[in-house]
Amino acid sequence: MLEPLRQGLPPIDPAAVSGSATCTLPARYEAVGGARQFTRATLNRWELSDRFDDVALVVSELVTNALRHALPADAPRDPQDSPVRLHLMRWTSRLVCAVRDPSQESPVAAEAADSAESGRGLFLVESFSDSWGWHPSPVPGAENSAGAPAPRGKVVWALFRLSGDA
Repeated sequence: MLEPLRQGLPPIDPAAVSGSATCTLPARYEAVGGARQFTRATLNRWELSDRFDDVALVVSELVTNALRHALPADAPRDPQDSPVRLHLMRWTSRLVCAVRDPSQESPVAAEAADSAESGRGLFLVESFSDSWGWHPSPVPGAENSAGAPAPRGKVVWALFRLSGDA
């Protein structure tokens, strides 16, 4: 999950992660509020509460996009299956928010009309984070014909730079 974050940035050592937290989210829009609460509690624990407003806005947009665009409305769902996961990872100088969903469709930033009530999510993610991107998410244990992990879904991530003394 970390490999795409290395593009254009100094190396990230997975062993240097100073904190990580994961939250499974139900396939309901009420999950956005739960994601924000989880983010607040995690940032407070990491003594990063001053970053909450920007990070929570980005988390809200990523989770909303996963719920709105990555989950087919007519697909039957197993109540035990949590199709969306929020991951928060902290290094000394970086914080990454990543949302995993079951769709393999790439996120697309679109121009929203001035009067539109939605359609600006990825613009906000780009504006409030230092960088963002996405990549296919492999299924543990599943392989494609080349022997590589088979993709199932995607991870959309946003990176925030932290001050060196955070």
